[in-house]
Amino acid sequence: MKTINSLKMDWTTFAVSGGFLFLFVLFALMDIHLVEGWVAESFNWSVTYFGAYWQLLLLGNFAIGMIIAFSKYGKLKLGKIEKPENGYFRWISMILCTLLASGGVFWAASEPIYHFMTTPPLFENDGMTPQEAIIPALSQSFVHWGFLAWACLGTLTSIVLMYAHYHKGYPLKPRAILYPIFGEKIFHKSVLGSTADIVSIIAVAAGTMGPIGFLGLQIGYGLHFLFNIPNTLATNIIVVGALIIIAAVSVASGVDKGIQFLSRVNVIFVVLLAAIILIIGPTMFLIDSFISAQAFQLQHFFEMNLYRGDQAWLGYWTIFFWGWFLGYAPMMAIFISKISRGRTIRELIVAVSIMAPLVSNFWFAVVGGTGLSHELNHPGSISNPLGDGGMPATLMAITNQLPMGLWLAIGFLIVSIVFVSTTVDSISYTVAVTLQGTEHPQKWIRVFWVVLFGILSVVLLTIGEGSIQALQNFIVVTAVPVSILLLPPLWIAPKIVKQMAKEQNMEKEE
Repeated sequence: MKTINSLKMDWTTFAVSGGFLFLFVLFALMDIHLVEGWVAESFNWSVTYFGAYWQLLLLGNFAIGMIIAFSKYGKLKLGKIEKPENGYFRWISMILCTLLASGGVFWAASEPIYHFMTTPPLFENDGMTPQEAIIPALSQSFVHWGFLAWACLGTLTSIVLMYAHYHKGYPLKPRAILYPIFGEKIFHKSVLGSTADIVSIIAVAAGTMGPIGFLGLQIGYGLHFLFNIPNTLATNIIVVGALIIIAAVSVASGVDKGIQFLSRVNVIFVVLLAAIILIIGPTMFLIDSFISAQAFQLQHFFEMNLYRGDQAWLGYWTIFFWGWFLGYAPMMAIFISKISRGRTIRELIVAVSIMAPLVSNFWFAVVGGTGLSHELNHPGSISNPLGDGGMPATLMAITNQLPMGLWLAIGFLIVSIVFVSTTVDSISYTVAVTLQGTEHPQKWIRVFWVVLFGILSVVLLTIGEGSIQALQNFIVVTAVPVSILLLPPLWIAPKIVKQMAKEQNMEKEE
């Protein structure tokens, strides 16, 4: 086994990726309307020419992963150790606090209501009553935060990365995805290798600054709604500052301490909140809606995931989400590779592609379904606040309809902060891993990226909500080069699995 010197700082990648992010924010400060124009044009181009590719890419990633998981190769161990480094609950908790953290509260409350008020175009001609429109609305949210979205984060790509790193001894970087094609030279002053690392860092940084900005707006609105604290820029900055302190302390203490501790605490908190809402809320409506929407999603699985009819709607919804999650994918695959050592291929793929989506869909059914129930029985109770105050208002409107509304709202705000903290610290950790090529990057570089994300997010909030919208569209644009990087695992992962079977003497055992 050859081992590349992995302790050396990649200053080129650091300077180019960090410099690009600074330039984006600097241009936004100078002329936000000009930046919005550039981003809008690039966004429309990305949606037009890459939307269909992304839909097929995610579907292929999910399908191939399922085939491998339930084949004889599913029992192969990853990471060259027999016993997993993380216990099952700790492991699942850290996985759940990746994608779900980005929208676990913000989107869970708002998206189902959006689809209820304006039926997705695939079903708008079905002539549904309000009661009948509940299930397609919830099911559409399930699609966007479900099986395909989760699968792209760390299944086939994680298999490739874990093989290159743990089995062959190469650094755990996005460029390692290309190692099976280009060999060891991808790690030696390779322009292609550096490009893979740089675009992955830029994409995940854009995807991380978005939730930080959303959180500032959500918490600021929540504090004003609950305690009449002025919803000002200063409040939002204080919220982001507190978030960054939590994330910095967590990432400084490492994956095995801070990140896994926050993840476990938050999953317990989420379970507690969901249980309370199930007990005091519209219990049977939520359970029935979850089961029906899940069945509806499976019944219309290919139609909903491959819908190509309304380009404007796709750009605002499905393709936006696919671009966001693809941008996260290389870094999340690194993070999942780090925490999944010792797991079998079947455990990895089932946890990421099936268990995590089902948990996140149930969470959407509980939070969003509660809003749908109240909107159905009291029209305008949720949709009017959404229309007047935007997404930050939706969650407060939902909790306001429930007994113990104040305490539930406070609980949701705490969960929001910890959710985004786990995203920021895990992303900062993986960026540091990419730059230093080791699973144990120096503390300063981990904390540096947390602080950088925070500063850039504060600057964007200072500019105004228009900058958050520009960043949201920019997320999709940055996913274009990353999505090309994620194509090779579709055929590389099956080859690696067969190679691992030979190395682990599977054929002889049979």
